[in-house]
Amino acid sequence: MKRTLMLAEIETMKGLVWDVIIIGGGATGLGAAVEATTRGYKTLLLEQEDFAKGTSSRSTKLIHGGVRYLQQGNLSLVLEALKERGLLIQNAPHLVHNLSFIVPNYSWWSGPFYGIGLKFYDLLAGKLGLGPSEFLSVNETLDHIPTLEQDGLKGGVIYHDGQFDDARLAINLAQTAADNGATLINYFKVNSFIKEQNLIAGVLATDQITSKEYELKAKVVINATGVFADTLIQTDNPKASKIVSPSQGIHLVFDRKFLPGESAIMVPQTDDGRVLFAIPWHNKVVVGTTDTAVDAPQLEPKAQASEIEFILKHAARYLEEDPTAADVRSVFAGLRPLVKNGNGNSTSALSRDHTILVSESGLLTVTGGKWTTYRRMGEDVIDKACLIGGLEEKSSVTSTLRIHGWKENVNLNEPLNCYGADADEIRTLIKDAPHLSESIHPNLPYIKAEVIWAIRNEMAITVEDILARRTRSLFLDAAAAIECSKSIAELMALELNLNQDWINDQVSRFSKVAENYRINI
Repeated sequence: MKRTLMLAEIETMKGLVWDVIIIGGGATGLGAAVEATTRGYKTLLLEQEDFAKGTSSRSTKLIHGGVRYLQQGNLSLVLEALKERGLLIQNAPHLVHNLSFIVPNYSWWSGPFYGIGLKFYDLLAGKLGLGPSEFLSVNETLDHIPTLEQDGLKGGVIYHDGQFDDARLAINLAQTAADNGATLINYFKVNSFIKEQNLIAGVLATDQITSKEYELKAKVVINATGVFADTLIQTDNPKASKIVSPSQGIHLVFDRKFLPGESAIMVPQTDDGRVLFAIPWHNKVVVGTTDTAVDAPQLEPKAQASEIEFILKHAARYLEEDPTAADVRSVFAGLRPLVKNGNGNSTSALSRDHTILVSESGLLTVTGGKWTTYRRMGEDVIDKACLIGGLEEKSSVTSTLRIHGWKENVNLNEPLNCYGADADEIRTLIKDAPHLSESIHPNLPYIKAEVIWAIRNEMAITVEDILARRTRSLFLDAAAAIECSKSIAELMALELNLNQDWINDQVSRFSKVAENYRINI
């Protein structure tokens, strides 16, 4: 997947009409691109920043049915998500795997209450289930989570869900779409719509790298920009009502000493009504999340002090050693594109289902939903796109489509495991240039070969692309990411034939972004 080839394809299509143009390179847009191109439609995806720059790289790292939605009685969403969870584990086994969760019980009634609910969760999963839930004694619970707060502990319940690396899946989805003929390009901003007889017929866009402007025609245009969906809706029609109510969730990242086992903790009821997770991930512990309404979406949302305090307080309730702000290696914030439904002011009450809307001019908007159901969102929106664009109807094939990098029986403890089948090609890079086996930082689990691979094959353009999304360095240890940013910039400049001014600019830009991931004590 190379940006130069993508630009060449856009030039080749000059004067011709794409079947589908998708705006937005997060989970929703990428899912739609895979869906469209595998049905045989000429597909173009445009992302104004980097793939998964926004919400899609800032999730809780779970592919799950949604225990919380079960509590709310939203069985249709749970059933759909459980089915998609099972399909994704089959289609991307190198990125999605089974993770056991412990629900600790500190009151006599909570064990039976949650145990029965989770048995129902198992039942809904059916043949795509990942393992049965079971009641645990105090000792069994501590065997799984030895650092759990023992005072008042009466046992626990174990159940199973899926875990993944969100940004890595996004990149593999982009590669899957490209493998099947789609054209996808990052740092390519849509400025306005082309209209013919008051109907949308394409977009005017700018390559943010070269500043070159493009006129791109299409039979149907899809707005898949998540929390920014209203911006395009109102670009199409300035009088249109906003449909998205952004909700911020944050996560704190700690060293594994706080959760040394292989299981996660799930707390089903926090003070604000959300589920709280503590999850082992890339040899760190991710704890979250919060639910805070925000007025307007931002590309780089920042954790509020009250949110950080909230998670630290709840983590202290359930962990024997109370983590402090000094223990936080990284803090990241993401925005959920919740769809307004007119029922009160609480974002926790807004719809988690995806919504598809068609404007009078034919702009097709898809928003809401979650990572787990990205494939179904793509299927639904392309079904609708066929009607709007007059495309030949073709059946979806994505329920059994192997995601780029597919590889069975991946050893999760093996270096480069998240690359799946591509790992062998990265090892070949190292064989040809042994210095690429060097670590990028003593506190990070990545090597220089991964940087070169990302530049050559994953359309990494900036230092932030490398340290935030191609590797997850910024999310694992913000200080370490900042410390190695200059050496990463130098490595990229050598590969891309860029000068010292570019290096200085990149280090400055990355450091500014990375400060949002640090807690100033």
